[in-house]
Amino acid sequence: MASTETTTIERRRPAGWLLRALGPFPHLWRRFWHRVSRRMPKRLYARSLIIVIAPMILLQSVVAFVFMERHWQTVTQRLSMAVTRDIAAIIDMIETYPEEEDGYQNVLRIAQERLGLKVDLMPPDPLPSPGPKPFFSILDEVLSEEITRQINRPFWLDTVGNSNIVEIRIQLENAVLRVFARRSSAYASNTHIFLLWMVGTSLVLIAIAVLFLRNQIRPIQQLAAAAESFGKGRPPPPDFRLRGAEEVRRAGAAFILMRERIERQIEQRTAMLTGVSHDLRTILTRFKLQLAIAGPRPETEALDKDIEDMQSMLEGYLAFARGEAAEDTGQLNLETLFENLTHDAKLRKRNLTTELSGPPDLLVRPAAFSRLMANLVGNAFRYAKNVRVSAVHARGSFTVIIDDDGPGIPPEKREHVFKPFVRLDDARNQDASGTGLGLSIARDIARSHGGDIMLDDSPMGGLRATVKLPA
Repeated sequence: MASTETTTIERRRPAGWLLRALGPFPHLWRRFWHRVSRRMPKRLYARSLIIVIAPMILLQSVVAFVFMERHWQTVTQRLSMAVTRDIAAIIDMIETYPEEEDGYQNVLRIAQERLGLKVDLMPPDPLPSPGPKPFFSILDEVLSEEITRQINRPFWLDTVGNSNIVEIRIQLENAVLRVFARRSSAYASNTHIFLLWMVGTSLVLIAIAVLFLRNQIRPIQQLAAAAESFGKGRPPPPDFRLRGAEEVRRAGAAFILMRERIERQIEQRTAMLTGVSHDLRTILTRFKLQLAIAGPRPETEALDKDIEDMQSMLEGYLAFARGEAAEDTGQLNLETLFENLTHDAKLRKRNLTTELSGPPDLLVRPAAFSRLMANLVGNAFRYAKNVRVSAVHARGSFTVIIDDDGPGIPPEKREHVFKPFVRLDDARNQDASGTGLGLSIARDIARSHGGDIMLDDSPMGGLRATVKLPA
C-alpha cells in the first residue's frame, strides 16, 4: 500500500513542477481564451461561417505574404538589375567616347530606341538632397542596392508618387547623367492583378460556401425550434420535417419518437390518476351514504372528517392530473383573466389591484395558465388581505408579479413548498383544508410553458411570487 501511494505522489510531482515552471502563463492563457470565447458568436450559423471563412482568409494571407516576400521582390530585383546594367553600359559608352559628338548622340538614340531609357547630360551641379523615403517601396530599396553594387557612384532617386516614370541621377566626373526609366521596367507593377484574382475567387468561393452552409444549418435550426416549442407546450412548427444530413435526420427522428413517448406517458399517467380517483370517489360516496343512514353520532364525527380530507385529497389529485393533461395552445386575454380574479377577490372580501403593461393577448394553454394564476392568487387570498398583480408583456417574455401582505414564507423553505403535499402549518395554518398541491401544480404549468416560478420577499411585507414565461 505504501509503495502505491509513493508511486502516485511521484507521478504527480512532474505536473506540479511543470505548472510552477510555466509560472503565470497557464492562467493568462485561460483568461485570454475566456475573453475570446465570450466575444465569439453564439449561434451555430455564425460559428460555421467563421470556421469556413477564417482558414480561407488565413490561407490567402499566407499566400499573399509569400508572394510579396518572394515572387514580387525577386521579380523587382531582376528588373532593377537589368535597368541598372543598362545604365552602367550607357555610362561606359559615354566615358569611352567622351570627345565624339556623334558617339554621344548614338548613345542617346540607342538608350531611347533599344533600352527604353531617356538619357541626357546635365551640368556638374551637386545632386539634390535625398527626399523622404516611402513607407513601403521595394523599388526604392532594391534599385538603390543595385546602383550601389554595379555603378558605385553618387546617385539620387525619385520613386515617390504614382508617376509611371522613375528619375535617376548619377554623378559623373564632368557631368550629371539623368535617366528617365519606365517604372514597369524596374518594378513588378502588375501585382494588383494577382491580388484581384485572389480576392475575387475567394469571395466567389465564400458565397458558394455560405449558400451550401445555410442549407445545412436550416434543418438544425428547425429542429431547435421544434424542441423549444415542445418545451413551451406548443405544437411543432408547420414546416418541420426530416431533412438535411443523415445525422440531422437521425436527431430529428429521435426527437419525434421522444416527444411521442413523453406525450403517451403523460396520457397514460393522467388516465390512471383519473381512473383511480374516480374509483376512490365511488367508495367515499358509499361511505358518506352509510354514515348518513346511520345518523349523527359522536363516534362518527371523526369518520366524517377523514372522509372530507380524503375527498379534498382526491380533488387535488384530479387537479394535478388535469394540470399535466395535454391542451392545445391558444390566445388568452389577460384583461378578462384579471376581471375574473377581481370578481373572486370581491367574493372573498379581499383587496386586489391589477396592472398590465403590453398587449393583452398571450399565447399559452388557456385553461392551464388560468389554473396557474388561480392557484397563486388564491393562495395569496387565503393568507393575506391585500394583493397586487402586475404583468409585463414585452416582446419575447411575459412576467407576472404577485405581491401580498400575508405572513410570507421563510427563505429556507421557499423551494420546499413546491413539492407535492407540502404545507407550512407553522407559518400558514389558517387553512387546514389545503392539500399542498397548489404551488406544485402552478410550477408544473409554468415549466411546461418553458418558464418558472420564483418566490421572494414582497415590498408589501408578505410574499412575492414571480412567474416568467417566454412569449
